[in-house]
Amino acid sequence: QVQLVESGGGTVQAGGSLRLSCVASGYTSSRKYMAWFRQAPGKEREGVAAIYDKGMSTWYDPSVKGRFTVSHAQNTFYLQMHSLEPRDSAIYYCAASSGLVSRPLSSSGYNYWGQGTQVTVSS
Repeated sequence: QVQLVESGGGTVQAGGSLRLSCVASGYTSSRKYMAWFRQAPGKEREGVAAIYDKGMSTWYDPSVKGRFTVSHAQNTFYLQMHSLEPRDSAIYYCAASSGLVSRPLSSSGYNYWGQGTQVTVSS
């Protein structure tokens, strides 16, 4: 019933910006978490940013803090990315929880996942 669909990925030049969107269907985000994860070739999936209860609280990985911003509006979860670097290149996944999460940037706490969208930052 719950479906997450990401969009907005693409190829950008280093220093550029990109905005990812995640449309959630059949999902109510009240008192739940939504997050963005990414996985680059040869690397483990890592938490990028998370949001609780439609924006009540947010979390960011140190590597993106100050450059990325999460937000939520209606049925869409966003990840605004600025000052992109080649190391940001990865497949980005949207995720949603079914309840409380102990560690917002840990993938184990999430039940629903999107298909992923590719972000490539050229140097």
